[in-house]
Amino acid sequence: MVGRVLELARDNLAIHKSRGFLSVRKHGAEIGKAELDAVIVSGQGLTWSNSALAHLAGQNVPVTILGANFAPVAVVLPLNGHGEQAYRMADQAAASKPMRKQIWARLVRHKIAAQAAVLDRLCISSERLHRLSYSVRSGDPDNREAQAAQIYWPLLLGKTFRRDIGQDGPNALLNYGYAVLRAATARAIVSSGLHPSLSVHHRSGGDALALADDLMEPFRPTIDLTVYDLTNSGIDRVEDGRVALVEALSASFLTDRGVSPLTQVVLRLAQSLTTSFSTGKVKLDFPQQLIPCDVQSDD
Repeated sequence: MVGRVLELARDNLAIHKSRGFLSVRKHGAEIGKAELDAVIVSGQGLTWSNSALAHLAGQNVPVTILGANFAPVAVVLPLNGHGEQAYRMADQAAASKPMRKQIWARLVRHKIAAQAAVLDRLCISSERLHRLSYSVRSGDPDNREAQAAQIYWPLLLGKTFRRDIGQDGPNALLNYGYAVLRAATARAIVSSGLHPSLSVHHRSGGDALALADDLMEPFRPTIDLTVYDLTNSGIDRVEDGRVALVEALSASFLTDRGVSPLTQVVLRLAQSLTTSFSTGKVKLDFPQQLIPCDVQSDD
């Protein structure tokens, strides 16, 4: 079952725990309860009860706080996400540099292949991206990821488009979609007993979700495709496109177990990373089809 992402976008909300659920109220009137995959906070003047935050932590639900232009500025994560967490984190921390470089290469290879698949879906020539995906080496020392981006973005969103998190329009839509994907990926990581700040590639002393930034890379093109559809429908404001971007987490992917939603696909990838760390052998679980298919999921 696919859970839900709750965005707290209204001002002056009060969040409490009520009868085992998260309860959101405004001016005393209850406006919703939910079982959640993630919480995204963009509203102002919110008040939280300690029981609500503890409840979310107990359910392994990350709370992501968005700042200007819908880019994440903070995150609240649970301390305990899995019964064997200490052992799994020890294996994660002990992973060798060659292993981390192999993992990163596979993530980049699948990201570029997914970008090419998006262009294929849109009947845009993707031959150069396919060639780049085949040439990614351990650790991506040639920075094929950046080379692919230089080819991909002008083809997808136009020659004048530049990826800039500080800009409005498609950039703000991408910021929001990536924030939703990042939160869902963080939950998958914590649920698998790994620490989200111990990355295989991304490095930032203040990034609590560096591993989420790693693992979400092959699925960013799913958000990109959604933003493409939105902008071609005349939608360039997050307020008008947020529903479609959240629904991207329910997108169906073809896997070797049948058709599964994106949230489940990300969870399997995190679990396979856990196994790779414990065995010392890199074997990551990617879907057979790297962008959403047009059928309903079985999960």
